[in-house]
Amino acid sequence: MTGVGLAVVGLLLCFVGLRSIHLALLACGFALGWLVAEGLGASVAVAAIVAACAAVVGWVLARVVLRAALFVVGGLAGGVIGAKLFGLLEGDDGNVLLAVIFVVAVAVLSGLAAQRYHETAAIWACAFGGAGLALSGLGRIWPDTLGFLRTPDTTAEAVLSAAAWLVLGALGWTVQRRLVQQSSQAPV
Repeated sequence: MTGVGLAVVGLLLCFVGLRSIHLALLACGFALGWLVAEGLGASVAVAAIVAACAAVVGWVLARVVLRAALFVVGGLAGGVIGAKLFGLLEGDDGNVLLAVIFVVAVAVLSGLAAQRYHETAAIWACAFGGAGLALSGLGRIWPDTLGFLRTPDTTAEAVLSAAAWLVLGALGWTVQRRLVQQSSQAPV
């Protein structure tokens, strides 16, 4: 069940993340909370609670700091991207402090890019953050077959997981780009 939930949230973020800023905030916060809690060895129940709290905190933070909403969305999605990248590069053997520093650095860079380049960078961050979460969810649903999508053990698995992530993220970016263009061209 948890893998299905992660995959659904990841696919929503990947394909329609910026269509609704509220959905993007909640999904990014949930994803970041889940991946950080899971990376620190939390149980499924604790990870779900942390993820739900992170979703609410991210949403409230963005609502309070309205002008910085794209920074927050980009930062949360960037945190998801950073967590996925760290998992691909380090697997289960990574240093916790290094993981936190890496995730925060990617989150801040992604947030700054979203604030500077607006929708373009935010769509990119949502698409690739969602794709990473969706693939981690699939790895959780079928750990024997697709577990490498969550934490690869070999270089070949890491390359295959990264390729799947790039393809799904690019597909999500393309779909979101079209949705945003259609909504901006729709008569009011």
